Amino acid sequence: MTETGDIATIGVVGAGAYGAALALAAARAGRNVLLWARDAAAVAAIAETRTAPRLPEVKLPETVAPTASLQTLATADALLVTVPTQSLRQVCEGLARVLPTGRPVISAAKGIEQKTGLFTTQVIAEAFPGARPAILSGPSFAADIGQGLPTAVTLAAEDPDLAQALAEALSSPAFRIYHSADPRGVEIGGAAKNVLAIAAGIAIGLGYGESARAALVARGFAELRRFGEAHGAQGETLMGLSGLGDVVLSCASAQSRNFAFGLALGQGRSVAEAAGGKLAEGAFTASILAQMARTRHVEMPIAEAVSAIIAGESAVRDAVAGLLARPLRSEL
Repeated sequence: MTETGDIATIGVVGAGAYGAALALAAARAGRNVLLWARDAAAVAAIAETRTAPRLPEVKLPETVAPTASLQTLATADALLVTVPTQSLRQVCEGLARVLPTGRPVISAAKGIEQKTGLFTTQVIAEAFPGARPAILSGPSFAADIGQGLPTAVTLAAEDPDLAQALAEALSSPAFRIYHSADPRGVEIGGAAKNVLAIAAGIAIGLGYGESARAALVARGFAELRRFGEAHGAQGETLMGLSGLGDVVLSCASAQSRNFAFGLALGQGRSVAEAAGGKLAEGAFTASILAQMARTRHVEMPIAEAVSAIIAGESAVRDAVAGLLARPLRSEL
């Protein structure tokens, strides 16, 4: 069992906006923080300016030490890995080469690995044997965390004692972390909500209005629940912060990269134009989510439509027309 007092130093892997925000959150919780970035020049700039390039409005305290060396992370008692899902395996393989086993490794990514259909804690377990995988997810924008605005998320691990210890070590008055022993439910909520956010953005981009968005979010959440239940997730988790809570946030604000991506698609831009050089995790998740749903015979028409649009298999208006033409049925 890991006790809160045993977690004095947190290693944050990835110095993007969310990584910098979580580094700030860990520092506010009283932890020493090692903030890793691959680019040595970027690390030097962070050390000099005390700001991360993608979160420039917030100063990093002296308890956050930037580093470009993975070996330096060996002194961390737990790791928060904030890289995108499709990069998670490569990063964890690198960590496995230089770090001892038994270290808690918390994924903050919200997606499913495209090539394998594995969830992020499964990727960690494969790529870093001996690590203790966990997942952190929930309704949280990096800017809100960075500015110290009230935010609540969920941290889950199969070992409930580990989940509790990590949650307590990283929590502060403005950053509340609830713990869970249902990592699969937390992972599914984070991955599927990104696809739903793209769909919500498309609806608004097409000019369909708020009533259509509300209907889409409700029916999309029904899809998320069906998928989660088919993969052993607990219903309470899906109804919580990392499921319903994150759906509400991501489907309602253009601050969400996934919503903004869908909005641009609905306004007639191409997939490449809509991305605008920014990562929208849902664009990578949609196809594998739809594929996994078909394998388990889970009906997910909204996810299928988003997948078809991103793959260029269907025009936006044709995909939405297909959803509207589906037969009427019982809501349950």
